[in-house]
Amino acid sequence: MKQNLYKYILGIADNSLILGQRMGALTGHGPSLETDIACTNISLDLFGQVRSYYQYAAKIAGDKRTEDDIAMLRQEREYLNVLLVEQPDTDFAYTMARQFLFDVYHFLFLAELQKSTDLTLSAIAKKSIKEVSYHQRFSSDWIKRLGDGTEESHKRMQTAINDLWTYTDELFHQTEADKAMVKEGIGVDVTKLKEAYYKNVSDILEESTLEVPESKYFQKGGKQGIHTEHMGYILAELQYMQRAYPNMEW
Repeated sequence: MKQNLYKYILGIADNSLILGQRMGALTGHGPSLETDIACTNISLDLFGQVRSYYQYAAKIAGDKRTEDDIAMLRQEREYLNVLLVEQPDTDFAYTMARQFLFDVYHFLFLAELQKSTDLTLSAIAKKSIKEVSYHQRFSSDWIKRLGDGTEESHKRMQTAINDLWTYTDELFHQTEADKAMVKEGIGVDVTKLKEAYYKNVSDILEESTLEVPESKYFQKGGKQGIHTEHMGYILAELQYMQRAYPNMEW
């Protein structure tokens, strides 16, 4: 149970860590000062959440590793985030589409995690859900603004949604650790979130005059530590300081 709980925590935290790193890398490059600050704040929110998760993971591991070790010093195959969050910022449409497709899931997930019998995970979820609610409103607004905007913005947003759609189904895959934690009343049965997720996403896309992709081909592997070619570059930036100057603290 201890090992499954440790892996379960990593599965949650790594999503926010990698997405936070992606959003943080945009600091100073936003299309406007207001949007730039908003994206940076989303990154900081996600990093704040992962600190709580990794502190708990370090306590569960009980092998003298710290939150910094767990966050910054694992090998690529040891990260258990979904493939969606590591996808690159091809343009601003991709950035917002990636954020939106994850935010809808993240909000549904935290709403259920609040009911966990694990008091620490429940407390983190209750603290984080207000932030994620804001993230979802922010990214949904941009989906509508760009989807129902100019001919060019509509085309770019539709392309981004089409390309990223293939990574959405993995959000609802369960690892063995996930299944064990669901059985213990600790974890969230993500398979039960799937219908609400695709309905919420489809409603926003239709409101944005965007088409819901019909593709049934989906990518997977991130939850098992098998990542896309982008992951190595993310970790090179994320881990540089900790590896160059060991024992730094967040």
